[in-house]
Amino acid sequence: MSFTQIDITKALSTVDDPDLKRDLISLGMVKDIKISTGKVSFTVVLTTPACPLKEKIRQDCEDAVRQVVGEETEIDIFMTSSVTSLRDNAPLLPGVKNIIAIASGKGGVGKSTVTSNLAVALAQSGAKVGLIDADIYGPSIPTMFNCEHEQPSIKQVNGKNTIIPIEQYGVKLISIGFLAPPDSAIVWRGPMASSALKQFFTDADWGDLDYLLIDLPPGTSDIHLTLVQTVPVTGAVIVTTPQKVAIADANKGLAMFKQSQINVPVLGIVQNMAYFTPEELPENKYYIFGKDGGKNLADKYSVPLLGEIPLVQGIRESGDSGLPAVLKGGPAAEAFQDLAQTLARQIAIRNAEKITYASA
Repeated sequence: MSFTQIDITKALSTVDDPDLKRDLISLGMVKDIKISTGKVSFTVVLTTPACPLKEKIRQDCEDAVRQVVGEETEIDIFMTSSVTSLRDNAPLLPGVKNIIAIASGKGGVGKSTVTSNLAVALAQSGAKVGLIDADIYGPSIPTMFNCEHEQPSIKQVNGKNTIIPIEQYGVKLISIGFLAPPDSAIVWRGPMASSALKQFFTDADWGDLDYLLIDLPPGTSDIHLTLVQTVPVTGAVIVTTPQKVAIADANKGLAMFKQSQINVPVLGIVQNMAYFTPEELPENKYYIFGKDGGKNLADKYSVPLLGEIPLVQGIRESGDSGLPAVLKGGPAAEAFQDLAQTLARQIAIRNAEKITYASA
């Protein structure tokens, strides 16, 4: 059977990315089509290494090409990824592709726990990930990553002192907790806290990152304004628990990002402590804090519910021990891995929509 590179390209133009709703050829996701005797090979470049639809896309490509080349021809498909970004040529943090704000309306909903496990899950998928602990007054990231007694090193770059982030579990970290004794209280006025956050952007060597997560303090404050005024934020994630008082505060946090002077897209809602599952009864779910509060909030604002994280003892123990639950396997780890995949998909969809709109 005779076929050409044009035939292969035409066949692959019938394969759509399930999330972006466009064909792989027009999206520029197919590279290096090669034809040799009895063999066709090409590379598919996914929008994130955390893509949960990798196998479906690979199979769809094989099925489309098989119709052209017949059953006797060998098909080699190489799956790789390149995280999309809207931050090309950004003067600040030029190597960072996406900046994601993780926020909550109130304290105690597990925002830092979600952020820590989300960062590690993205790193596990093969992404380059950084995490800034922007909760200046109550930094918890050092404890959750078991490095509360470490201090970042400093190097001279063009005559300027530059902070080198600490790396743990494949994630680059910066926190005010690294710069102050663990037992000391940080008593700063708002401008001082905002200045500290700016330094985490301007005076740190982050290198190349696919995702930089910002663990914001609860509520709405100077820190939130400083973030959006300092760097363009790809999108925000709101963490809440199901009960009415938490949803009421999360509602305010979500509304803040939609204000005209902030105008940050909300990528979705994470419902933490969604239900209690005893380890000895892993199939049982007890809705201790109520049910569907996060889903109802997501529906109200027409944003995705990114995931529901169960209330299990192991997640709390992991946070205290400094070994995130996502590293330990089991239902909790799976929930965080699913959350990472869903968030990565939402980022890719948002970036694709922006790029399409800008070129239209």
